[in-house]
Order: sequence, then structure tokens, then C-alpha cells
Amino acid sequence: MSGEALAGPGGYGIDPTVLRTFAAEVKDVHALGCQLALVIGGGNIFRGLEGADSFGIDRATGDYMGMLATVINALALQAGLEQVGVPTRVLSAIEIKEVAEPYIRRRATRHLEKGRVIIFAAGTGNPFFTTDTAASLRAMEIGAQVIFKATRVDGVYDSDPLKNPKAVRFDQLTYIDVLSRHLQVMDSTAVSLCMDNGLPILVFNMLQSGNIKRAVVGERIGTMVHGGRMP
Repeated sequence: MSGEALAGPGGYGIDPTVLRTFAAEVKDVHALGCQLALVIGGGNIFRGLEGADSFGIDRATGDYMGMLATVINALALQAGLEQVGVPTRVLSAIEIKEVAEPYIRRRATRHLEKGRVIIFAAGTGNPFFTTDTAASLRAMEIGAQVIFKATRVDGVYDSDPLKNPKAVRFDQLTYIDVLSRHLQVMDSTAVSLCMDNGLPILVFNMLQSGNIKRAVVGERIGTMVHGGRMP
């Protein structure tokens, strides 16, 4: 889940309406018996690369600041989920034991087995890696079946649909299509990791009510990125 999506129309911070809506939708999916792991970005608060460009902060420091922004979002998301009765655990790649558990793969899988929703915070814990890469890495580690990339648009387009009203949406793409055409699905490291491990990626609009559940039950929404044969 992108941090920008959590910001809502304001474009910055955490929109309480978006948070409540997302929590209610996750509750519906959790009730189906699905094991869910969430990765959230921090772009609604701070983006490392932009910080380096705008404030003269070195890239590594900026990335660490972005990781801390994801921790803030993860705690907000945890609070929103627990308010609707969904048990959660936040696991952070940067040790902040007062507010989150340290990330340990076996602990994460155990939480899933117990029916808890886990929220991965602080990316990979290393600078120069995006939240997309963290999502791909964690998905491999816990044996996920698919990555849902929840954004503010309803799939992958050949150009930015927010700027170009004639942009064309794709129903399906292969990993190679995404990489060769430089489509803004996830960064190339994340896409390559998914390609190497055969993990499909579904990109869809999280702001449309019911879309998360539709994705889980197999309705065709958004854009599916896969290896050439539909999963």
C-alpha cells in the first residue's frame, strides 16, 4: 500500500476517512480466512529520494527518514485495524522495540498461522531499496501467493492517467513488458525479484470500495503482471 494512498485527497499525512475505509475492507477480507501481510510506504510523510533532491540530505539519510515514516503509517494502520477488531502485529526492519516487534521471518509466519494481520514497517532496513522491493522480499520470505499493489489508480497505463486523459490501461502484462517499457508498476528490482520467483503482481485502485475483497476472491480488476501464463 502506497503512503500516498493513505493521504487521501489532501496529499499529505494520514486521512482518517481513508484509514477507516481501508481497515473495514481488510476486516472483510480477514473474515474470509485469508492470511494477510501488509507493507506500507511513507510517501505521504517523507520520500528519501525527494528529500535528497529538495533539502540536500544525503540519499542514505533520506531513505532512513522514509523508513521511519513507514513506521508511523504502520502504527496508524494497526490502530485502525484493531479498532474494528482485527488482531495485528507490526514488525519493523529497524529495531524500535518500544513500538514494534523486530522483523524475524519465523515470527512473522507464526503470527499469520495464529490469524493475525502483520504489517511490515521500515522497508528492508537498508537505504537505496524501495518499499516495493521490501514488499517483494517479504512476500518471498513468507511464501505469499500474490502481491496486491494497492494504489490510487485502477491499474497500469501506458502513460500517467492523471495527466493524460487518453492513457490506455492494460488488463495483463508480463514482467518483461513492464521492464522493457519502463512502466511505473514497481521499481525494476522489485519486478525482477517477482519474475525470478514467479510471484504475480496485481495492481488496482484501493480507493474503490470493495476492491480488496474482489481481488482476493479472483474477480478480474486492475492489471495482472505475471510470467506469461495467467496464475
